[in-house]
Amino acid sequence: MATVDGTGITRSVTSVTLAQTTVPRQVESMATRREVLAESRTKGVMAGVATATTVALGVAVSLPLAAVAALPTAWLGWRWWKHRAENGIKF
Repeated sequence: MATVDGTGITRSVTSVTLAQTTVPRQVESMATRREVLAESRTKGVMAGVATATTVALGVAVSLPLAAVAALPTAWLGWRWWKHRAENGIKF
């Protein structure tokens, strides 16, 4: 069957039916609360070290370099906050 759309281009339209297949899903084990808290602690330490490094660069070297270093620091902090929020971890 051929159709013409508003652009004047003729296109052929065909119908394709794919066979339905069932793919078995692998059951992933959920992380325990202790593992989630350990991961949060690791992400928090990384964000804290990055923050301290950014401040040290600003004081010891230059503010423009610290501004550049603040970008990955903000990203690490965002990942940590997001992880805590998704897993219901309170302060």
